[in-house]
Amino acid sequence: MATSGKPDRPVNENVPSDSESDDSRDEEGWNDVEEDEEETPEVISLLDDRVFPDVISMLAHCKEKHNFDFLGVRQKLQLDFHGCVRLVNFIRQRVHEGLPVSENISLADIDDEAYLKPVLDDDAVIIGLYDLPELPIPDAILAGQSTDTATLVNDLLKRNAELQEQLASVMSQHENYRAAVSKTLDERWAEAGADDNAGKSNDGTGKGKAKDGADEKEDESKYYWESYAGVDIHETMLKDTVRTDAYRDFIYNNKHLFKGKTVLDIGCGTGILSMFCARAGASRVLAVDASDIIFKARENIYRAGLSDTITTLHGKMEEVALPVDQVDIIVSEWMGYCLLFEAMLPSVLYARDKYLAPGGLMVPSHTNMWVAPVSDPVWVSENGEAFWADVYGFDMSAMAKGIYDEVRVLHWPGDKVCGTSSAFKMLDLYTTTAADLSFTASYASKLTQDVDAVDGFLIWFDTFFSRLAPSQRGDKAGANEDLVPDDAVATEWVLDKKGDRDLDLVAFTTGPFGGAETHWKQGLLLCDPHLGEKKKGQEGAAKPQQKKDDEVRGEITFSVAEDNARALVLKATWDAGQTQQSWALR
Repeated sequence: MATSGKPDRPVNENVPSDSESDDSRDEEGWNDVEEDEEETPEVISLLDDRVFPDVISMLAHCKEKHNFDFLGVRQKLQLDFHGCVRLVNFIRQRVHEGLPVSENISLADIDDEAYLKPVLDDDAVIIGLYDLPELPIPDAILAGQSTDTATLVNDLLKRNAELQEQLASVMSQHENYRAAVSKTLDERWAEAGADDNAGKSNDGTGKGKAKDGADEKEDESKYYWESYAGVDIHETMLKDTVRTDAYRDFIYNNKHLFKGKTVLDIGCGTGILSMFCARAGASRVLAVDASDIIFKARENIYRAGLSDTITTLHGKMEEVALPVDQVDIIVSEWMGYCLLFEAMLPSVLYARDKYLAPGGLMVPSHTNMWVAPVSDPVWVSENGEAFWADVYGFDMSAMAKGIYDEVRVLHWPGDKVCGTSSAFKMLDLYTTTAADLSFTASYASKLTQDVDAVDGFLIWFDTFFSRLAPSQRGDKAGANEDLVPDDAVATEWVLDKKGDRDLDLVAFTTGPFGGAETHWKQGLLLCDPHLGEKKKGQEGAAKPQQKKDDEVRGEITFSVAEDNARALVLKATWDAGQTQQSWALR
């Protein structure tokens, strides 16, 4: 892989967009909106993604469109409130598993306490069961009644009293049900916390005891999906205007590329990218996410009035069945810390190979990975072994064990980067394979200042949005400006020949040189200062100062952690390959 010895230039080209100024809007106005949202929740259909204002209209839709008569099944089985709850969750579970639902449901099918637990959180259908009409009196009761009018009246009065008692009982049961659901959710979170603590307390000897690694790998992925079910992580990503504006600007500035097209959004989260695509004119958008955040995405999409264009699919990309054979565009925000953390890119590449039509677009199209040496002895003193040696007069050196073994994710000041940046891995999303994501690449940097020592290496990445698929490169006027060379620098790539910002080109950097910070930050590989001592047997020996223009050269290795498929192990060599160190990112 070609490397770049270009001197880094301060980055001031990240021009604030309109949405950045929108962030300054009055918070009091937002509070007013939140107060107005105290409304009856929309009812999600039992059999598809449609949303309705009440249960009755939803059930009418199921009967008309899917030939499923919920009230008829309730009448046939003579279900009380708990029975109806079981029936609702039984149907939702089958739909979630992709199984057919028919009216041939028996009491035995729903006779399981598990169906008292909600499949869909805050399911408005269950609350709306109160709105259902009362059960008609069974024919068997009517047939056995006396034809005598007085007897009939007495029987009806008796039946009315029974129904009143049943109603009071149902209301009590409903309150008990709500309490049970709340308790169940609390227990689930408690179990998840216990599992996390148990996992953290296990050392290496406790790993891999299962027959094969399948259960452990599944648990790791399960935790990954669950971590994206909450709101905070999505709020952080949406407020990262460098990230979100880049996707918005590329989609909205190129509506001609999206108009009438079928788009696949992988890892859709809140649905923001899907909604951008729909607003840009896409005829159909398929939004896929394995996390439960997709249920909130459905509501977001409904509120935006885009339910007819966007279809949400809950599940892993490798397991869901798309309702189409091909898509014209794949859009995904798959990047993690140091670009490849969390291993989401393989799912995107799987979808590309299976669904992307010839000449289709990948959004984004390229990413470029960078490394540079850093030096900041003051920071190292405040965050390294020296800090733990004296904490309020106590020697806590035991806490320093392992501090050089982990990648630190942080915002690093650009003036503490002491050498030129080196591009060490360009990923062309049209051609990259999963095998390419574990690699060893060379790098080379020249020091830009005298330093006592290189304290570590900083990793970041640039992301590019080229408008041309490989088959179109060179075939259109202006195509050269969309080409992304192996040493492309995001903040330079978006400039025109005069050095001004070209608003038609979209790219962003997560680097440290003066631009807006991103939620990806950078990855710091902090060098263990004892490595040279251990190797040469020269403990305590002074190291020679490194001078400006001295070369720092070596190799960077990215590999998947053996015990966690979504974690990384990074290795770097320097001093002409004489020194090497590994760091875990998990």
